[in-house]
Amino acid sequence: MRCRAGSVLWTAHCGKLRLYFAPGTALSSYEFFIGMRYTRARQRTRFISVISLISTIGIALGMTVLITVLSVMNGFQREIRTRILGVASHVQVSGPDNQLANWQPVAQQAARHPQVLAAAPYVSAQGLLTYGSAVRGAFVRGVAPELESRVSDVGIHMKRGSLDALKPGEFGIVLGVELARALGVAPGEKVVLVAPQGQVTPAGVVPRLKQFTVVGIFAVDHYEYDSGLALVHLEDAQKLFRFGDAVSGVRLKLKDLFQSITVSRELAQQLGPDVYLSDWTMQHANFFRAVQIEKRMMFLIIFLIIAVAAFNIISSLVMAVKDKQSDIAILRTLGAEPRSITRIFMVQGAVIGIVGTVLGLIGGVSLALNVDVVVPFMENLLGTKFLAKDVYYISDLPSDLQTADVVITGVISLVLSLLATIYPSYRAAKVNPAEALRYE
Repeated sequence: MRCRAGSVLWTAHCGKLRLYFAPGTALSSYEFFIGMRYTRARQRTRFISVISLISTIGIALGMTVLITVLSVMNGFQREIRTRILGVASHVQVSGPDNQLANWQPVAQQAARHPQVLAAAPYVSAQGLLTYGSAVRGAFVRGVAPELESRVSDVGIHMKRGSLDALKPGEFGIVLGVELARALGVAPGEKVVLVAPQGQVTPAGVVPRLKQFTVVGIFAVDHYEYDSGLALVHLEDAQKLFRFGDAVSGVRLKLKDLFQSITVSRELAQQLGPDVYLSDWTMQHANFFRAVQIEKRMMFLIIFLIIAVAAFNIISSLVMAVKDKQSDIAILRTLGAEPRSITRIFMVQGAVIGIVGTVLGLIGGVSLALNVDVVVPFMENLLGTKFLAKDVYYISDLPSDLQTADVVITGVISLVLSLLATIYPSYRAAKVNPAEALRYE
């Protein structure tokens, strides 16, 4: 047996491995040494090294893309949730037939809950807004401006005018920017609000009409509200829709919006059966469920990229086993057990997976944290806008990197890489030394 520098034959023949043979179930030093040596050694068939490199790059790219996409989708979900809840309530307490007569005690009792930050009454109804020949349906909400600012963010999204300009008895109205654009009105102009409650006259039932002055325009960057929501003062809404002293309900803002389901259940027990409670997850259940399903499907699709790269390890290790049969046979003749051969090639495959995973984690986290820098650079480089402002309401790519996504992605990548080493390592352990050395 000749000494060949840089190969297992040389180290075995020159006696450097004898000190490392140690029986036991744990990974021995010589197993790790040879596995690492195979990983770094120049293969006789360079194609094996190319496949190993491709596998490593594939795992790294797959993880980078997966972490970045999940972070961007988390960012979109956070932005949309913030914009929706800037207008909608965390928890809503309403009465039967959309009327809550004695709302003050209900608001006071709800405000005593430790999770409730603020409470505000509201009146909600449907109506038609007309200006000239333009007619648009609208969701009309009567609010108390001094209380509404505590439970919603409409006041900080005013483009023109102010929410405080709504005064009782002056019949002012604040419109969403798209609704105002559709009607063609500006602050200071008057629109007619047609209430659904009819007024009985000798000529029959006629609609109830009231002229309102536009005192403000808001834009929360959510089409549903910008195109269909109109705010009036609470007392004006009570008069127009004949509520008397009653309101439709009370809107609550919580310290932790993700506790809305628990808070709703607890308040339902405290307030009794005469009120109905709903939270934001119920009011927008279909939308957030669709976003969550889309996130899961994107995770599955991009996860397949990592799976393909991980299972490329199988082909590279199978060819490595074929290339190293004589070395395996010599190790067996020196006393190496089949399970030791298995561990050697598992080390080689694990190194590919670990290197790819580490590179993918570094790339994914770095890209996810710098999306706001990378995307504008790419837009300037390509001379195009990925999310045009005239098409998309969210014109920038938001990113919300979550530790759970990074950890789950890394663990899955490592597990797939280790699973991919099992079959080739098993094949290596089954090599017959006599057959492998017959033509050596």
